[in-house]
Amino acid sequence: MSTIAFIGLGIMGGPMAGHLVAAGHEVTGYDLSPAGLDKLAAAGGAVAGSVAEAVRDKDIVITMLPQDEHVEQVFTEVLEHAATGTLYIDFSTITPRTSEWTATEGVKKGLRVLDAPVSGGEPGAVNGTLSIMIGGEQADFESARAVFEAVGKTFALVGPNGAGQVVKAANQLVVGGTYALVAEAILLMEGLGADAEKGLDVLAGGLAGSRILELKRKSMLERSFQPGFRIDLHHKDMGIIQQAARQAEVPIPMGALTAQLIAAARAMGHGSLDHSALLLVAESLAGKKSA
Repeated sequence: MSTIAFIGLGIMGGPMAGHLVAAGHEVTGYDLSPAGLDKLAAAGGAVAGSVAEAVRDKDIVITMLPQDEHVEQVFTEVLEHAATGTLYIDFSTITPRTSEWTATEGVKKGLRVLDAPVSGGEPGAVNGTLSIMIGGEQADFESARAVFEAVGKTFALVGPNGAGQVVKAANQLVVGGTYALVAEAILLMEGLGADAEKGLDVLAGGLAGSRILELKRKSMLERSFQPGFRIDLHHKDMGIIQQAARQAEVPIPMGALTAQLIAAARAMGHGSLDHSALLLVAESLAGKKSA
């Protein structure tokens, strides 16, 4: 079993760190929030008072942070304090360019680096069933396999450093677009007198079926938007997608429209709600209000 530093013990990182403890790893965590530290300690992990303290002399350093600037700040400290040969795994969703930067700078300091963004939201983190897309070297991927097995159900090496973030961008593109279309389908059925609940049951069993319909159709019909993944975070991800599309010179008209719908949700004050709250935007465009 490995000695692991886990930086970022929030809604996703906290449960993931707990799974690593349960798998037998020696986990030391750090977070700005005392609540995250308390939960890790209760799960049997150790807590540190700083990034430097957490990462010193560890086999593996993991980060799960909100945005590029947070990863850049923490990774600068990792470069300074982690031992040569340490494996660095970043589970954050950030731009491919930042992941490429961590790899380039890490190699200079003798670190091995993987970008490994995840999909599955809070339920996936809590249940240890995340889907993980990994960029980096094959040998480093194999070294990290026990970590991925502890926190995820599906994981694959999808290319060199940065490729994990590219695949995650594609994931968020499909997820956002699917939520927007499911929202419109609900309003269409409700507006013309069809039984939307039974209608979504049928759709979920046919070619239109998706993980979103499987997991979210009931809560969307109930207009219950308790966050598993917040609109605010999906808005950030849509920015990553648009930047990646410009870099690749690939037009994404559907993605651009989805980005605008998500931006509208934030402007309407729904940033703290689950991204399935795109239904509220669709209702607003149709001149309707949820009960």
